[in-house]
Amino acid sequence: MTLRLIAVHAHPDDESSKGAATYAHYLDAGVEVMIVSCTGGERGDVLNELVSRDPKSRRDLAGLRREEMTRAREIIGFEHRWLGYQDSGLPEAGDPVPPGSFAAIPAEVSAEALVRVVREFRPHVMITYNEQGGYPHPDHIRCHEISRIAWERAGDAAAYPDAGRPWSIKKLYYEEIFNAERVTTVYQWLVDHEPTSPLLQQFAELREWMSRREYRGTAKIEVGRFFERRDEALRAHASQVPPDSPFFFWPNELQREAWPFEDYRLAASRVATSEFEADLFQGIEEERA
Repeated sequence: MTLRLIAVHAHPDDESSKGAATYAHYLDAGVEVMIVSCTGGERGDVLNELVSRDPKSRRDLAGLRREEMTRAREIIGFEHRWLGYQDSGLPEAGDPVPPGSFAAIPAEVSAEALVRVVREFRPHVMITYNEQGGYPHPDHIRCHEISRIAWERAGDAAAYPDAGRPWSIKKLYYEEIFNAERVTTVYQWLVDHEPTSPLLQQFAELREWMSRREYRGTAKIEVGRFFERRDEALRAHASQVPPDSPFFFWPNELQREAWPFEDYRLAASRVATSEFEADLFQGIEEERA
C-alpha cells in the first residue's frame, strides 16, 4: 500500500511557507503528496517591488500566481489541485468579504469540492490550519472549516453522495511550524554558541513577541536536509516574497543545528498513536502491518 498525504492551503505560496520541507521529506520516502489550494490568491498584494513593475502583476495577478505555483510544484514534486474559489482578500475589521469569494460561500457548500478531491486521492493523513486559520485571515479560517468537514464526512456515504466513493482519512494535523518553542530554542542556541551574532537581538525580540503564543505541537518531523528546497519553492512565489523577506533572515545551517523540524499538532486520529510523534504516519504503518 502506498501512503498518501494531503495538505489543504488557502492561497498559492502558503504551501511553501508552511510545510514544503515536510512534503519534500515524505516524497523522498515514497509517499504520494497532494497540495490543495482553495483560492487563486487573486486579491493578494504584490509584495516584491521588482515583480510589481511587471504589467502582468497588475493585469493578471491570478495568472501570475498560477505560474508561480507551477514552479513551486516542480521544485518540491507534489501533485496539486485548485479548488477554484476566489480569494476573499483581507478586509478591514468589520467590513464584509466580497460577494462570491471563498469566505462568503457557506463552508458546507465549499467542502463538497474538497471531499471530492479526498475521495479521489484517498489520503491517509491530512494537514490543514488550526482553529484560528494559523492567523485570522478569512480564507485561512474557511480552509480550516472545510478541512474539518472533509475529515468528518468524506468517509460517510450519505454525505455528498455525488462526490465519489467514500474514504476515511486516518489522521488530521494542524500545522504549528512557526512556534514559540522553536524561536526560544534557536535564541538559546545563539546565546550558547554565537553570543556575538547580529541575529541575537532579532531573536530576542521575536522570542518576546512569540512568548504570548502557547506551543501546542505534538509532532516534530526532522526535515533539515530539505530546507534549501523549501526556500527555493518559496522564492518561486516571487510576487509574495521580497528579497528581504523575514523567512530568510535565519540561516539554514543555524536552523539545522538548533531546530531541524517542522511541527504539527495531531487534531484527530482514527488509529492508535502516541502523545508525541516523529512521523505523521505513526499508527497507520502499525495498523497495516
